[in-house]
Amino acid sequence: MAAPTLTRRDVDGRPDGLVLMLHGGRADGLDEVGHRSASWRRSRWMLDHVGGRLNRAGVGVWLLRYGVRGWNAGTVTPPSPVPDARWALDEVRRALADVPVVLLGHSMGARTAVAVADDPSVTGVVALAPWLPADEPNATLRGKHLAAAHGRADRITSSRQTRGFVARARRVAASTEFVDMGLVGHYMFRHVAAWNQVAVSRSLDLLGVPADRG
Repeated sequence: MAAPTLTRRDVDGRPDGLVLMLHGGRADGLDEVGHRSASWRRSRWMLDHVGGRLNRAGVGVWLLRYGVRGWNAGTVTPPSPVPDARWALDEVRRALADVPVVLLGHSMGARTAVAVADDPSVTGVVALAPWLPADEPNATLRGKHLAAAHGRADRITSSRQTRGFVARARRVAASTEFVDMGLVGHYMFRHVAAWNQVAVSRSLDLLGVPADRG
């Protein structure tokens, strides 16, 4: 399998926090995530639009590209993107020591974020149009923060399931929030500025960092 890689937008000096972006994928698939992957490019496009705002607030932004495209539950254990995300968190510690991290995930990336939220560096998860099945475990969120945003016109993942997951997570998480994005779909093509605003504002909130200092 291909190795995961990182695209980094660092700040000068030591950051006050770091946002680790986790892109989407598909339920199954062992093909490599290349530069032409729509899921990766979607998150790269978001990085290009929100990275400056986060950097001005003193926060670094890294985007993980998984080795393979699929979640692949039942084929590999743990699911394919989970070891890649844990590797990325180890890389954050290697480079930045104990800097606090928020995981910003879209679709399968949000499911991956929840799976690794028990990492000691992670303060919380910002989940955009997440793929969170009805039986998804939430114990990894114990003592962490969760903000989830979903559109009611999503036909790829379920806004209703996300609401249910957030409600269940209240029993273990330090805080939870559900943001109704209105009648928009899965790929964040509509109301782009609103999606970007959620990504920036909730990431900074969960890191405890004031917005735009620069």
